[in-house]
Amino acid sequence: MRTNKFLYTVVAVSVMACAIPAEAANPNSARIHHSMKQQQAQIAETNPLLRESKLPFGAPDFNVIKPTDYLPAIKYAIQQKRDAIRRITENKQKPTFENTVVAYEESDVLLDRVTSIFSGIAGAHKTPEIAATQTEISPLLTALENEIMFNKELFQRIKYVYDRQYKKLKGEDKKLLGEIYRKFVHAGALLSEEKMARMKEINMRISELQQQWGDILPEATNTAVVWVNSKEELAGLSDADIAQCKKDAESRGSKTPYCIVIVNTTQQAILTNLQNRQLRKRVFEASVHRADGTRQFNTFPIVVEIARLRAEKAAIMGYENYASYSLSNTMAGKPDNVYSFLRQLITDYNPKADAETKAISDYAKKKEGNAFELQPYDRFYYSAKMKEDTYQLTDDEIKPYFNLDSVQQNGVFYAAHRVYGLSFKQRHDIPTYHPDMKVFEVLDREGNTIALFYSDYFRRPTKRGGAWMSGFAKQSGLRKQIPIIYNVTNYAKAPEGQPTLITWDEVCTLFHEFGHALHGILSNCKYNTLSGTAVARDFVEMPSQFNESFASIPEIFDHYARHTETGKPMPEQLKQKMLKSINFHAAYALGENLAATCIDMAWHMLSANEIPSAEKAPEFERKALVDVQLLNSQIPPRYSTSYFNHVWGSGYAAGYYSYLWTEVLAVNIADCFAARGALKPEVGQSFRDKILSRGNTRDLMEMFTDFTGMQAPDASALLKARGVE
Repeated sequence: MRTNKFLYTVVAVSVMACAIPAEAANPNSARIHHSMKQQQAQIAETNPLLRESKLPFGAPDFNVIKPTDYLPAIKYAIQQKRDAIRRITENKQKPTFENTVVAYEESDVLLDRVTSIFSGIAGAHKTPEIAATQTEISPLLTALENEIMFNKELFQRIKYVYDRQYKKLKGEDKKLLGEIYRKFVHAGALLSEEKMARMKEINMRISELQQQWGDILPEATNTAVVWVNSKEELAGLSDADIAQCKKDAESRGSKTPYCIVIVNTTQQAILTNLQNRQLRKRVFEASVHRADGTRQFNTFPIVVEIARLRAEKAAIMGYENYASYSLSNTMAGKPDNVYSFLRQLITDYNPKADAETKAISDYAKKKEGNAFELQPYDRFYYSAKMKEDTYQLTDDEIKPYFNLDSVQQNGVFYAAHRVYGLSFKQRHDIPTYHPDMKVFEVLDREGNTIALFYSDYFRRPTKRGGAWMSGFAKQSGLRKQIPIIYNVTNYAKAPEGQPTLITWDEVCTLFHEFGHALHGILSNCKYNTLSGTAVARDFVEMPSQFNESFASIPEIFDHYARHTETGKPMPEQLKQKMLKSINFHAAYALGENLAATCIDMAWHMLSANEIPSAEKAPEFERKALVDVQLLNSQIPPRYSTSYFNHVWGSGYAAGYYSYLWTEVLAVNIADCFAARGALKPEVGQSFRDKILSRGNTRDLMEMFTDFTGMQAPDASALLKARGVE
């Protein structure tokens, strides 16, 4: 997943000052104003977030930043942005690109820096103190955005420049003006006063609900932990996995000697090896019912209210539904194009899924008897056993070759070195917000520092689920700012003194998230707004999905897949069996993604009066899957409605399809690399120059065509690449 940027782009009601002049309302206002200025000056002098970092490359100084620093720093930065906007609107000179558009672009330098740092903490190390701060900060930021998006004087100046200069400008200047103008229009800057007022109310309420979601879902997932009384119940797990279950139980108060932690997706990877069927059922049901009211938590009231407000927002903007409104700024353009794409995949997928399920069911019956009925919590277990029999291959044979440190250093970093000429030097002198993090200085072929990269790979109770990329600072030529990028995952950390071994899926996740990181690291743009991953949702996942392709290229694979004890590469026979097995029963992965995508679309194709009640939300999800022929108990959605964070807590509403959409782009680009020489520096340089460094400075399809030579993506390549043929 892309960025976890703190949502100050979700707008809310205005908290602008009263129109009555302060001097008239209070004769002591001058003294009060002077006192406030003194207080602000003191905050600016003493708060480390408001001072330029003295660390190399402007890295955040987590040694001196305290949790109590964030709220006053953000309040101060908000006021600084308000002052900057006021200076633009009060400017008596004729609006120009420089005094209006560039001034607006640079109005949030301080706020962007502070909120970017806070965002990283709020996502990956959300202590109770940080959570309380986030609750207080969220409405302040959304209120500020509302003030700006519905500031008529500001918009009129931007519109004046757009009407008179857009066609004359070139390059990034033209793109910046177009993006800013469209952002205001998309937010509702052309609405009537009455509709603007309602939009402010809607935006504020959505912000509040998303904050509630962000508080409830992690707690629901942590609470859904499955407690286990004895080691015998964990039969089938490796010694390392059992040790992890023991460690997880200890970190959660040792209610029982062992526990199984629930991860963010519906299916749980631990079911692959767990022999105890009753325990498999408990784990699966804990996952699917974590937030649907069956247990302690119920997110459905939040879901239906957000959906209803989004639908109303779209109607105010003149769209039939929220999907149409949201997709208007993407490559897909409109829902019909998304559904056409999905229908083609579903038609080809369903027969493969049915055949795959039958094969697993038949295999399980051979093992357990003809009366055995395969359940969704059985699928991973028997599929793994079938795979083991087919390829004479077990996870225990493979895992020792996937040492996390080696995968990062000798795989992810090595591929970036071979393809883009990058080198990575670990910096022990740059502080982090948690001891598990590492910091690397990124250098180009000439030895110039181009970025800092932080990695935070291990799960902990204060970290939300999943994996993502974002940055403490985006690249900007105008600001003379190098990118400071981070990746976050949720891998189980091995006991002290032991190497952390990961699965093949986790290897791919590491390459995936680093693909996003490269999009930020290699950015070479003038403006912050256009740099790095600031592209449409249905393009942003392309670099990450493409970067996964390097994980299985033989030269890269051999460089990192080395035995954690002997250092020897994976034997050729074992490697070939493993690589052949990658797409074994591949229909499942495609099907869970398709189902989640269609749930997302279904919710956002509704008008406000069609949104079901919270009680009927599960029934709505079921019908949505029936309608697209994807209701399949054996292949449930990757995320169900009640824990679909991409859609209700992040920026992927009516946008989850983008993972499949961009996978097509990624496969097409990987084919180009393979044809031209996947590890040839000149091919990597071309991709870097034409796509990775360009951010959102050009039309996205033009960039794709420029590199591939293709006038349009070829969707037929996706199923072949997935092994679903």
